[in-house]
Amino acid sequence: MSWINIIPFEKAEGKLKKLYERVTGPNNNVDNIMMVHSLRSNTMEGHMAIYKKVLHHSDNTLPKWYLETIGVYVSILNHCEYCIDHHFEGLKRLLNDNNKASKIKEELKVNSFNELSIAYAEGLKYAEKLTVNPSELKEEDINKLKENGISDAEILEINQVVSYFNYANRTVLGLGVTTKGDILGLSPNSSQEDNWKHQ
Repeated sequence: MSWINIIPFEKAEGKLKKLYERVTGPNNNVDNIMMVHSLRSNTMEGHMAIYKKVLHHSDNTLPKWYLETIGVYVSILNHCEYCIDHHFEGLKRLLNDNNKASKIKEELKVNSFNELSIAYAEGLKYAEKLTVNPSELKEEDINKLKENGISDAEILEINQVVSYFNYANRTVLGLGVTTKGDILGLSPNSSQEDNWKHQ
């Protein structure tokens, strides 16, 4: 499950137990990316809060499937199989079109975006630069997004999703987190801000 010890759901107490109960999926399943924080529950609380606010907030105007696509792409760039597996399942569920989702994933692997609009392709180019060469970003990169109809607020959404996934990927890769025992593709409800339950 990971290279460090974790406290399983059935042995959790106090604040950790309450946090686990907030993020559970079916049968009290807690994703391993959350359980890896169990020795410092404050970091788990911070991780879940930023994940929910960045990727699953009702104020986002970019479609959730596109935000998941960004997450899958960043995870491909970072070779984070855990996040690829989890968020590709979420992408499939949101698109409700396995064939299209698979085409998008295959294109992402070779930095091709033919299945997406020009605006969304530009968003992924920005995501790649922010992930691989962040110091090379210039205002013109942002201007390209604006020229293709992405608003300043949506640019912020893209920026934060990319930043979150780089954090999540490094958490997983740096601690050897695996999907063993996880239920892939679950996510919290976007319409209920304080609801962290995975479904």
